[in-house]
Amino acid sequence: MQKENEKTSETDVMRSMAKFLSDLWFEDFRDQPEHLSEIFETILLTEMGDYQDLRVKMISCIRTSKMLAETIGSFSDLEIRNACTRIMNI
Repeated sequence: MQKENEKTSETDVMRSMAKFLSDLWFEDFRDQPEHLSEIFETILLTEMGDYQDLRVKMISCIRTSKMLAETIGSFSDLEIRNACTRIMNI
């Protein structure tokens, strides 16, 4: 992360986000919400799962993962790959 008040261009941020999404795409993000839910449901059955802070963090992770899947899930693999490549080459 950049330090406070350090100059960063919007292009650099967009390029980094495009690379992140491109890398994430190969991890098959579409299944992640279900995988996270399964993992967290199993954890909730343990003593560790009784901690409220942990439950809040798990719910937040699932929500973020679902939002990402919904946001770019309607696009094809090729469309996402092409968009990320175009942004990274700006």
